[in-house]
Amino acid sequence: MYDVIIIGGGPAGSGAAVYTGRKRLKTLLITESFGGQSIVSDDIQNWIGQKSISGYDLAKNLEEHVRAQETVEVKIPETVTSVKEITGGFEVFTNNGNQYQSKTLIVTAGGRRRKLNIPGEDQYNGKGVAYCSTCDAPLFMGKKVVVVGGGNAGLEAAIDLLPFASEIFVSVRSEKLVADPITQAEVLKSDKIKIIYNHVIKEIIGEKFVTGIKYDEQGIEKILNVDGVFIEIGSIPNSEMMSGLVTLNKMGEIITDHRLATTSKPGIFAAGDVTDDPYKQNNISVGDAVIAALSVYNYLLKIEK
Repeated sequence: MYDVIIIGGGPAGSGAAVYTGRKRLKTLLITESFGGQSIVSDDIQNWIGQKSISGYDLAKNLEEHVRAQETVEVKIPETVTSVKEITGGFEVFTNNGNQYQSKTLIVTAGGRRRKLNIPGEDQYNGKGVAYCSTCDAPLFMGKKVVVVGGGNAGLEAAIDLLPFASEIFVSVRSEKLVADPITQAEVLKSDKIKIIYNHVIKEIIGEKFVTGIKYDEQGIEKILNVDGVFIEIGSIPNSEMMSGLVTLNKMGEIITDHRLATTSKPGIFAAGDVTDDPYKQNNISVGDAVIAALSVYNYLLKIEK
């Protein structure tokens, strides 16, 4: 039986593994890949300590740091499909048909961006298609962009882009915005932002990078030339395997006490984008995961007395 199983190998999972390793805990990290959602980014400029790093290099660095921990074992590529409580801990089941037992869990399974599922979206992901304005807005200095989404996420993305983009279009499927009134007011007062209502994007086009979008206007196909497409229609936490075991909010996020990264189930801790933390950022995920790792260590000290 392991002291702790970490589910996920993004920045949160990697941070947790480094700290459980430093505490000499017998650790198993299970992940499909290292790097999380950032692995597709060509240029990350807000990872602390690096002015610029690609998602590929970030993932490689995370994996190297984790594997340097003598007490940490890595199972990759492998995905956790379900978890059940057993006497003295938990049993984890994976897509490879394996079962592992542990006294504690740290869930850092991350999330996946809600997608438009249109042609060109995957092709230009990281090449003009972005899902995080806080992360990528500075990359679009002086460029024209379209933000997809009329909720808080979409309008907040437009606000994030104001200091950088030359022109910002906000694509809204319906006849009205659904963001809160204060956010709407801030967006509507800017001459740089244009709201396009009843707007459905059919395809993202480009060459090496995004050059525009195709959309329908009264049955006529048209093209809007832009350099970037920010898709801000929400995210989906990878929490399905924890359903019924820990308390989730209506969004499916794991509810945690952010002081200690604890969940509603003693022995299960969580950090990163799978939780209800409002700020989905790599640096924050790592900090929360360090808290989770230290909390696991203290928890084990108490139950083993």
